[in-house]
Amino acid sequence: MTAVEKKMRAKVRVGAVIPAGDGADGKTEVLHLHGVAKNGTYPPDGHDEDNSFARWSPSVMFQMHIANPALVGSFEVGDTFYVDFVPASKG
Repeated sequence: MTAVEKKMRAKVRVGAVIPAGDGADGKTEVLHLHGVAKNGTYPPDGHDEDNSFARWSPSVMFQMHIANPALVGSFEVGDTFYVDFVPASKG
């Protein structure tokens, strides 16, 4: 498989924002993210970006510990993001 074939984009939603205490530069928090899924009603033909993501990546979960003071407090439950997976060098 070539590097081009390994590229992937996921669409995730913040499910929880949990304060995690104090880090070297102040407060930190842990984000729990999950793949998008049906939230409301899809159009009659079923075409909807969230529906497309859920079809091909039906289960996506990860968490991220945020210690950057400029980012702590800026994420809210329900925020939605794209996460791009692009091969990185191994070195």
